[in-house]
Amino acid sequence: MRSFTLHSSLKKNLFNPPFHVIIPTSRLSRCIFSLPFGKEKNMASFLYFLLALIIVVGVFLAVIYNRLIASRNAFKNAFSQIDVQLTRRYDLIPNLVESVKAYLKHEHETLTEVTRARNIAAGELKTAASAPGDATLMQHLTQANNALNSSLGRLMLVVEAYPDLKANQNISQFFEELASTENRIAFSRQAYNDEVMSYNTLSQIFPNNIVAGMFGFRAAALLEAESEKRETPKVQF
Repeated sequence: MRSFTLHSSLKKNLFNPPFHVIIPTSRLSRCIFSLPFGKEKNMASFLYFLLALIIVVGVFLAVIYNRLIASRNAFKNAFSQIDVQLTRRYDLIPNLVESVKAYLKHEHETLTEVTRARNIAAGELKTAASAPGDATLMQHLTQANNALNSSLGRLMLVVEAYPDLKANQNISQFFEELASTENRIAFSRQAYNDEVMSYNTLSQIFPNNIVAGMFGFRAAALLEAESEKRETPKVQF
C-alpha cells in the first residue's frame, strides 16, 4: 500500500509540475503564423540588397570601362594626326628626288637609298596605323624614320655642294615644306605621347587596373623622337 502511494505521488508530480506556463491562445497563434512571414521578409530584404549591390557594382564597372575606352580612342586619334603628317612627308620625298635627279645623275646610290628608306617607312606607318600603341610597331616605325632621316641628311649634304641646286626655287620649296612637316610631326608626336601617358596612368591606377585586366586594356607604347633628325643638317637657301 505504501509502494502504491509512492507511485501515485510520483505520477502526480510528473503530470502536474510545480510550475505552470500559460500562453494566451491568441498570442500563440500570432507567434506561430508570423514566424514564416518574418523569414520571407528577411529573405526579400536580402535579395533587394543583393540586387542593389549588383547594380552599383555594374554601374561602377561601366563608368571605368567607358573612361578607358574614351582614353584609348583619344590616343588612337592622336596617332591619326601623326599618320597625316608622316604621309605628307612621304609624299614630298618622291617629288624632291625627281627634282634633284637631273642634277645628281652620278649620285644615283644616294637617291636610291632615300627612295628605299621612304618606302620602308611608309610601309611601317601603314602597319603601325592598324594597331596604334603596340610597342613593337612603334619601335619599328621609329627605326624606319630614323633611317629615312639619315638618308635625307646625306642627300642634303650633297645638295650643299651644288650651288645650282641651292638656287633652284622648286627644290628650295620642297626643303621648306619638309622642314614645316617635321615641325608638325614633332607636335603631333608630343600630343600622341601625352594621350598615351594619360591612358596608361588611367589603366594602371586602382581599381581601374582590375577592369583593364578583365577587358584586355593593355599599356600603350610611346612614339620615340627620331634621333637622327637632330643630326640632319639644315640647308640654307
